[in-house]
Amino acid sequence: MEVTLLGEILALVMFFAVIGVLMLGFPVAFSLAGTSLIFAAIAHFLGALDLSNLSSVAPRYMGIMLNEVLVAVPLFIFMGMMLERSGIAEKLLITMGRLFGDLRGGLGLSVILVGALLAASTGIIGATVVTMGLLSLPAMLKAGYDPKLATGVITASGTLGQIIPPSTVLIFMGDMLSGINSQVQMSLGNFAPTPVSVGDLFAGAFIPGMMLMGIYMLYMIFKAVRQPDSCPALVMTAEEKSRLLKDVFTTLLPPLVLIIAVLGSILGGIATPTESASVGAIGAMVLAAFQRKLTYSNLRQVMYATANTTTMIFIILIGATVFSLVFRMMGGEELVSDFLNSLPGGQLGAILFVMLLMFLLGFILDTFEIIFLVLPITAPILLMMGVEPVWLGVIVAVNLQTSFLTPPFGFALFYLRGVAPDSVSTMTIYKGAVPFVFLQLIVIVLLVVFPQLVTWLPSLIYN
Repeated sequence: MEVTLLGEILALVMFFAVIGVLMLGFPVAFSLAGTSLIFAAIAHFLGALDLSNLSSVAPRYMGIMLNEVLVAVPLFIFMGMMLERSGIAEKLLITMGRLFGDLRGGLGLSVILVGALLAASTGIIGATVVTMGLLSLPAMLKAGYDPKLATGVITASGTLGQIIPPSTVLIFMGDMLSGINSQVQMSLGNFAPTPVSVGDLFAGAFIPGMMLMGIYMLYMIFKAVRQPDSCPALVMTAEEKSRLLKDVFTTLLPPLVLIIAVLGSILGGIATPTESASVGAIGAMVLAAFQRKLTYSNLRQVMYATANTTTMIFIILIGATVFSLVFRMMGGEELVSDFLNSLPGGQLGAILFVMLLMFLLGFILDTFEIIFLVLPITAPILLMMGVEPVWLGVIVAVNLQTSFLTPPFGFALFYLRGVAPDSVSTMTIYKGAVPFVFLQLIVIVLLVVFPQLVTWLPSLIYN
């Protein structure tokens, strides 16, 4: 068998072998790296790969560890964890709920708004869904909300962390797309390409994120008008009403100002994502200190949780680096390129296939596993076909967000199931998510038909 063809077959088998190993429950990072090294040894034995090429793994590791942009990841995680552990998130939800309490559906609207704020601070779906489930689901059920509507709003709002800046997912995708775009443009003869930055991706994701939040709120208003019994107004005491204005200034405004300052400094070009993340981390500590929650115990827990989450993400990235390197050396990239270019529909057909693949992988893999596994393989081909890199990053994020919300395998549904009371059945959570999946699909169609919704703001800000 021809060596090139043999390498491509091994690359394809390796891809499905990695997915199979992950489905068996083995640790992701070690599954990626271990399976790749086994296939590299097999390919070397069959003459389809030279093991000396693996010497480039070490410099890639060092490049990851020395990448200043990625320093923003643990800082943003720390910021979100501090806001959660200090009780600021809980007070934020309570205050927002009372602010909209006299309206039918008001508590649902407050859950969407607070979910967006928490998403902007944590950027991690699991943390947001669990937090919102613990804080808001009992309150919504006690207020008489339809359990399907309550669970649907919580899971949908929790997934906003995928798309609303400063999402950690967008940071990694922005860094990856920056390097991939430079390589693609140079291969096309453009030796001075327009750079793609994390700030571009943040700006590109801003309008779609606001669209998703807006369409969720419109749906809640629709339910309040057509089915008022599904989302009744809160009954507040006179004392709660009298304290409302004070709580708005002391509880609602400070974290809102912090998040706007962090995101605004990035979009305004005043600071880099890393610099803004450091301001956000310090700002979260200051807010916790004002709430008298900046204790040694809380700080230790936040630092431990941040280190744990950051280590998990980066070890997956390192394992995925080995996978993508071996996949390329065996000729897998040429195989993928030939396949995507042969699909009917040209560029659109290739995009639809990659999005469908990522959507299905979202049932069994986490966000970071998917983007580290699939994006390095498919993004170079898509960019070579003329796909706009910022648009690609945003559509991938929204697509994965939809996958994590889709029954019966959506991760967001499992997260909520873990903290929901026994009185709320799993089928209730599934039924509650379905309308929001359709809302997500509407937004995806709009982003495909009108790509300017993604590209306009980055071009305006960064010219």
